[in-house]
Amino acid sequence: MANGKLAALAVLVILLHASAHCAAVVRASRKVDGGGDGGTPAVMTENGFERGGSGGGPAECDGKFHSDKDLLVALSTVWYAGGRRCFHKIRITSAQTGRSVEATVIDECDSRGGRCKNNIVDTSPAVWQALGLDINIGEVPVTWSDV
Repeated sequence: MANGKLAALAVLVILLHASAHCAAVVRASRKVDGGGDGGTPAVMTENGFERGGSGGGPAECDGKFHSDKDLLVALSTVWYAGGRRCFHKIRITSAQTGRSVEATVIDECDSRGGRCKNNIVDTSPAVWQALGLDINIGEVPVTWSDV
């Protein structure tokens, strides 16, 4: 009997340790992929989501073109997460103006094909306007996080 109780206690300790480790891994991964408290540092660029716009083809998430007047974003491949962020909102904060805006993920900015670096938040002109930024700058530092 004592050996059975000791074995059960050992299993409980192992499970508790594994649970604590998993929680730590989840907290660490949120910092890397946009879930952190202060946001993930990124570079914001401009993308046209309309037919004939700078984005090229239709959005990855739904195969459609979208109005550049909407608050839209394409994320670098890793952050796009194989489409798991499709139609989710993210909060983008300008390092220059301090303003924040919520935009909807509708596309991937392909980091594997060379179009984007791994730290790009590629947004519609409406996001630039909402953040009070001059779109002609081309690239600005931002942070982003899941909403």
